[in-house]
Amino acid sequence: MTASSATPVQAVEVFWRPGCPYCSMLRRGLARRGVAATWRDIWDDEDARGFVRSVNGGCETVPTVRVGTTVLTNPSGAQVARAAGVAVRRARGARPRAGRDRAALRVVS
Repeated sequence: MTASSATPVQAVEVFWRPGCPYCSMLRRGLARRGVAATWRDIWDDEDARGFVRSVNGGCETVPTVRVGTTVLTNPSGAQVARAAGVAVRRARGARPRAGRDRAALRVVS
């Protein structure tokens, strides 16, 4: 595959709040995979809070991640990397963590 035919990496936008342990885990997971993201604090950004509520049935569930038109709620770093088009390799012998590879996936318009 040539560079011109490779799938482009999509922008990643993470909606989070301070003190959220799942947000911290996602931040570390994205850093390990070299995935750059824009982080929007839903406590400081009314538009971000409104978006999170609109895609999570009125709840402020974080982390919520938008990659293009795809929205993931409480995803793993690997799920975000895949959605963004970043190649993900699992370490030899590693298994998916129960529950973490089944984040809610929606396409928004």
